[in-house]
Amino acid sequence: MTPSDPQADDGDRHLTSHPQDRQGHQGRREEGEENPWAFWRSVLITLAVALGIRQFLVEARYIPSGSMLPGLQLQDRLLVEKLSYRFRPPRRGEVVVFHSPYHFDPILTGPTKPGALHCLLVNLPLIGSLPGIQQPACDAYIKRVIGLPGERVVADPRGRVTINGRPLDEPYVKNYCPVDRQGVGPCRTIDVVVPPGHLVVMGDNRANSWDARFWPGGPLLPDSELIGRAFWRFFPFSSAGPLPQPSQPDR
Repeated sequence: MTPSDPQADDGDRHLTSHPQDRQGHQGRREEGEENPWAFWRSVLITLAVALGIRQFLVEARYIPSGSMLPGLQLQDRLLVEKLSYRFRPPRRGEVVVFHSPYHFDPILTGPTKPGALHCLLVNLPLIGSLPGIQQPACDAYIKRVIGLPGERVVADPRGRVTINGRPLDEPYVKNYCPVDRQGVGPCRTIDVVVPPGHLVVMGDNRANSWDARFWPGGPLLPDSELIGRAFWRFFPFSSAGPLPQPSQPDR
């Protein structure tokens, strides 16, 4: 509704003697009544564009745990781009976001996997916060690419890695797993040859990361489970900027 206008009220008293004026006034009212629909149409278009960008181009994520310390801190906000891996394979040292092991691990998956649309809706802030809505299979994890197809990847009890028998230089790892005098510790080991279409990923915080070493179905991540590559930290502002990508030979 619009506020009353004395001049408009005065004109309304003469509408019966001027049919054309009455039709014009009704037409203007009808045009005004369409405005709410135009507003909601704009809202729906905006939402569709935003969801399309999030699904296919780039999305924001935050770090929920300390598995990537010290380089990535708890509650850091990151941008994840989704185009690179459509045109090239992942590279060693890149920080990747992927579907939860509950989505692909043969021991952890349930009888049916939630679809992409289901997980998209579940991960929306307003919907995902509802009790009983969230599903482990719709969660996302963030780790670093360690092993590539065709490589033999070995991780010792401390979390140190060799690729085809050569130690992997990992300047981003500052916290290895503790071991006793016999070299035994709480962390599991890996010794696997990576098949085509798979990766080995691990957290930088080797002493506190649920990664390829601990998945019950094995250490391999299908590259079809990748969501994208984390490339930019936008919060906190004091450390905002591109994520460093260590230069590592792919073989």
